[in-house]
Amino acid sequence: MDLVALPKAELHLHLEGAIRPSTAAELAQRYGLPMPRTGAFENLAEFVGAYEAARDLVGDLDDLQRVSRELVSDAAVRGVVWSEVHVVPPTYAGRIGPDEAVLEAVLDGLAAGSGPDSAAGVILGINRGLPMEAAERSLRLAVRYADAGVVGLGLAGDEAGYPAHLFADVFARARDAGLRALPHGGEAAGPESVRACVEALGATRVNHGVRAVEDPALVELLAQRQVCLDVCPSSNIALSVYPSAAEHPLPRLLAAGVPVSLASDCPLFVGATVLDEYRLAVERFGLGREEVARMAGASLTFSSCPPDRRDPALAALTAWRAA
Repeated sequence: MDLVALPKAELHLHLEGAIRPSTAAELAQRYGLPMPRTGAFENLAEFVGAYEAARDLVGDLDDLQRVSRELVSDAAVRGVVWSEVHVVPPTYAGRIGPDEAVLEAVLDGLAAGSGPDSAAGVILGINRGLPMEAAERSLRLAVRYADAGVVGLGLAGDEAGYPAHLFADVFARARDAGLRALPHGGEAAGPESVRACVEALGATRVNHGVRAVEDPALVELLAQRQVCLDVCPSSNIALSVYPSAAEHPLPRLLAAGVPVSLASDCPLFVGATVLDEYRLAVERFGLGREEVARMAGASLTFSSCPPDRRDPALAALTAWRAA
């Protein structure tokens, strides 16, 4: 299968976790900082430390704009026609500028990298561990920039310590403003976290969501409601959610009729791009052309990709499936 030619979107990608490795090395040298650690992580806390080290490499708004521009350029090379990128401006705590400046630098960089082959939108995130005031700031910012490149409101961080229902009111107001609910769930916490994302936050897509497989009734609910899971197998294995590909539930979720998109999450740390995830699906999970096309189709149809870009990609996907 020509997986580069496969038209697809990438819906689960964190900006600082997607810094080009050569750019990360250059920034680390410029600012005298260590490179973030990569490879396997024993727990989420180890991973968070690596993520904070990557964010520290962004020294100013120009760096942020560059990282964003390169993200879209790299996506185009991999056959990704649309990316949705998680950004949490309050985590910069004003270090490189106010929240608005951080978001605008990202949006400007994404726009500068966009072209006929690839473009991107922003999922403006809430970090569960920050004070609720930061969640309110993210909501206000997302609503303000909803017509300027922000496609939804996200939620990431410590699922167990800060369950989704705590943010139900924030997400209700986001949905009232026309923003999609695009939270993380079912990675470091179990199926109850995924269920809360769907029932308390109104999510039609859940980032990760893989531990839903532990609750057959929840899997049936996801299939019935057609809630898409944006799954990152290499990341799940690197963060010790599953010990290996053999134990990963991707094939079971697909077989149950749950929509699934494939994404890389944080390729800087994990060392796997979205193309590697599709190769893993074929070579380790044994998925065939039809299942690969189904995941690529879900990535497009469940995205916020503009119709003038999405519809030609879906038509090209039909041709790819029949090749």
